[in-house]
Amino acid sequence: MTTNLFDRRKRRTRYRIVKNANGRPRLSVFRSGRHIYAQVIDDLSGGTVASASTNEKENKIAKSWNVDAAKAVGKLVAERALAAGVSKVVFDRGGYIYHGRVKALADAARQGGLEF
Repeated sequence: MTTNLFDRRKRRTRYRIVKNANGRPRLSVFRSGRHIYAQVIDDLSGGTVASASTNEKENKIAKSWNVDAAKAVGKLVAERALAAGVSKVVFDRGGYIYHGRVKALADAARQGGLEF
């Protein structure tokens, strides 16, 4: 089975994150060309604690593909995670480079109250 570089990077970062998580849920980011999605996943129970995206019906953002939209998603996922009782997470950037929309989402989640 051949894998591309993105999948190898994603697998490598996920392995390191889960290995060093110490029971903390992970804030996972998925970025498409038009939308950005974030979810707080508890790997011990295998469920999603909180999630947010630019693709939701409420809180619709005019331009869902820019840095401002990623900041809004970061604040929203932090707010929902804190409401669910989660304040410490590990950041899972997947195979994406920590730059642009991914970095904006992470910074906004930190400002929203999540620690990572």
